Amino acid sequence: MAHAAPASGVTTRAAGTPDIFSARTHSTTKWAVPVVLGLLYGYWAAANQRDGGPITGWNLLLGFVAALVFAVVYFALLRLGPRMKREVHALAWTSFAGIAFGFLYSQTGATVLRSTAMALAVAATVFVILFYRYYTREDAEGHRVS
Repeated sequence: MAHAAPASGVTTRAAGTPDIFSARTHSTTKWAVPVVLGLLYGYWAAANQRDGGPITGWNLLLGFVAALVFAVVYFALLRLGPRMKREVHALAWTSFAGIAFGFLYSQTGATVLRSTAMALAVAATVFVILFYRYYTREDAEGHRVS
């Protein structure tokens, strides 16, 4: 059976799916996604802490600091994650997700015990999903299996 060759300028990945975006788009996305998600996270944290009250300077500071920390850690995990073993890689993302969710939940005025329980539930779910994903798609050294 004959298959069509990829169009000129379109490269194919190892999995056989076409790469329709340019190298510049991929480069921009590596920076834009953590920044945009960080800003959303910072806004969400500030809105939870404010609880419908007036916007204050401390509230803005909380939002920008939360956005900065979230974006830096997210970017670091994107860069360092592929170099880790699959178990450590899953644990790193699990810790990030649990801490991020726990902090947001604590800003709603919930008790520390409730915030911790919710963060652990989210972290456990993330760990199961990511460990399964990395275990089925990587070898023991963390290299992607084709």
